[in-house]
Amino acid sequence: MTPDLIPFDAESLLTWPDLLAALEAGHRLPQPDIKDLLCYRGRDTILDRATWIDGLGALVKVAMTVPGNAKRGRPTINGSVTLYDDISGELSALIDFHLVTKWKTAGDSLLAASKLARPDSRRILLVGGGTVARSMVEAYSSLFPGAEFRIWSRTPATAEATAAALGLEVARDLEPAVRWAEVICTCTMSTEPLIRGDWLQPGQHLDLIGAYLPDMREVDDDAVSRARVFVDARVTTVHQIGEIMQPIASGALTEESIIADFYDLASGRYARRSQDEITIAKNGGGAHLDLMTAAYILGRWRGRAG
Repeated sequence: MTPDLIPFDAESLLTWPDLLAALEAGHRLPQPDIKDLLCYRGRDTILDRATWIDGLGALVKVAMTVPGNAKRGRPTINGSVTLYDDISGELSALIDFHLVTKWKTAGDSLLAASKLARPDSRRILLVGGGTVARSMVEAYSSLFPGAEFRIWSRTPATAEATAAALGLEVARDLEPAVRWAEVICTCTMSTEPLIRGDWLQPGQHLDLIGAYLPDMREVDDDAVSRARVFVDARVTTVHQIGEIMQPIASGALTEESIIADFYDLASGRYARRSQDEITIAKNGGGAHLDLMTAAYILGRWRGRAG
């Protein structure tokens, strides 16, 4: 089998609604076997993620995070994605790392927002001004046509640059921006909570993307205790990510009080219950989501001439 080599340009074949359908279909398959390996060199990190979903295939994704690259004008995250045939185990495809990561990360939170955010939401705050924030503007716009975006960053110059590139409004102060928003998306590398629970308003939805390590956090305990909390997958968040681990340790959250994950979509448990409740969705971005996304991309690539 000659593997497909899929470049970033393949994203012209993709749509957000089709990706959400693929993710929902993937969560109707057997639950995955997932293994993560982390290696460190100071603040630099290698995250090696592997998964197998019976009936879909297997994937290995290696992500190299080098925060110092930002000062060099280089991407802070690079890596590789390899997809394997479900039956034979042969290499099916080598897919551009940034393509899979963009669509998996944004698709994860977009799926959550499609179930938890109020359908009439039109005021969206991005907390963080990097690559993920840019992707979320595109993704959210497919779900909330005509949405108004504001962007805030701990580094004002980053917010200014992203706002200028995308035609957004810069939020100068975080608290009033949080109070204004109907959907709040956090995509930072923060290890200290940025958003306080006493700023939150009835009916808001928060997509928490940035924290992926045990020492990382974007919202405080009060925010967690005020909200109904959902995760994309219990297995990749509850004991791995500070956004969930730390409030459990403090008593602000219990494992049992996490309402649902994406494997509860079919039952209807992963859903908003009322107009006024506050919902939080933690995006853990496990390798199984990379696999579902990569399989969707491969399908579109192979069908491009049809």
